[in-house]
Amino acid sequence: QVQLVESGGGLVQAGGSLRLSCAASGSTFSINGFEWYRQAPGKQRELVASISGGGSTNYGDSVKGRFTISRNNAKNTVYLQMNSLKPEDTAVYYCKASAYLMKTYWGQGTQVTVSS
Repeated sequence: QVQLVESGGGLVQAGGSLRLSCAASGSTFSINGFEWYRQAPGKQRELVASISGGGSTNYGDSVKGRFTISRNNAKNTVYLQMNSLKPEDTAVYYCKASAYLMKTYWGQGTQVTVSS
């Protein structure tokens, strides 16, 4: 089993920055990659960014050039640096870990609110 705990959300003005963290514990040796998702009220959950075990990254079109995903394997933590935030980035952000045998684990989510 893997447990994920997100932190770093909050209220920020448009144009500001936040850094989200997702700390993994438990059977962290089984984790291959991490993903950040977000879900705004009334909308479907969408993929924001992903990072593989080898460090390859991918981003959703709406955040390319503004968000950066990274991981610290020694700390079993993945980060999402969010710059130039827009009101439309307002959502609950979730961390997801993909592990062996196609197991997936989700964090509880952290709220990000961007005011205009």
